[in-house]
Amino acid sequence: MVTVTGASGHIGGNLVRALLKDERTVRVVLRGDDNEALEGLEVERVYADVRDKEALAAALSGSDIVYHLAAKISIVGDPDGSVRATNVGGARNVAETCLSVGVRRLVHFSSCHAFDLNQVGAIDETAPRPGSQHAAYDQSKAAGEAEVRKVVEKGLDAVIVNPSGVIGPNDFRPSRMGKTFRDLKRRRLPGLVAGGFDFVDVRDVVAGAMAAEHKGRTGESYLLGGHWVGVADLMRHAGEVCGVRAPRMVTPTWLALIGAPFMTAFAQLTGTEPIYTAEAIHTLNSTARLSTAKAERELGYTKHSHQETLEAIYASNEELGV
Repeated sequence: MVTVTGASGHIGGNLVRALLKDERTVRVVLRGDDNEALEGLEVERVYADVRDKEALAAALSGSDIVYHLAAKISIVGDPDGSVRATNVGGARNVAETCLSVGVRRLVHFSSCHAFDLNQVGAIDETAPRPGSQHAAYDQSKAAGEAEVRKVVEKGLDAVIVNPSGVIGPNDFRPSRMGKTFRDLKRRRLPGLVAGGFDFVDVRDVVAGAMAAEHKGRTGESYLLGGHWVGVADLMRHAGEVCGVRAPRMVTPTWLALIGAPFMTAFAQLTGTEPIYTAEAIHTLNSTARLSTAKAERELGYTKHSHQETLEAIYASNEELGV
């Protein structure tokens, strides 16, 4: 039995499909009824919050392998403490429960944000971790890894994967970037913000994680990155794929930072998510480049080109009717 937490998200939905294709028996741990990504799939559904250790014991019992994806992403800090509670406390709960119920191996999904992305040059798994000056989300992902490693020291067999900015097909919810690709196709994207990031195909992340299950060394981290690309260039290529001209207006970093507090305030007043925040802008202006050499060497990790990913995104969107 393979159990997946966070299965209704972008990576989770793709991972479950890959596991089923591999003829694995899959159980998914869900928090609520937002399960569009799993519709029609033959999986066992159980309901539990990773912050509830007692509920986790029942959800994970009988599992041979656990993929832990459930997390809270934030570009607005951690105003109510839920980011840390989920990403740190939840990771600790899952790891401790895996050990107590006899799970053979845990594959813990962390993030490239668990490393200090402000470093100059190539970043690998030996890079420094975020400090108190970094975003709450970044700190939480690093702290979550630390909690998993504490349980590894007690005897848990766990391996950690660190995806970069995930894009790709079967983005049901959709993710922030998935929404951007849809808005572009619908001509609802007014402009772009300067900067770029390492974006990786969700299919590569899934393949890398499944390889980590079988080949990853206990207690080790593996960066699952893609290719760095400027946001404007990525959207221009996306426009070429979907037949729409990308916005020509690219807001420079200094101007975007001035406008960020107003975006945040407006979002709070309207109960929506801000288009961008200062945290997001700083991330897009990192000079870091991610090295996937370790994953390539030990897991046989490979990457799609951005062109292949964009074609898959829009082919998938047509299948989804969006």
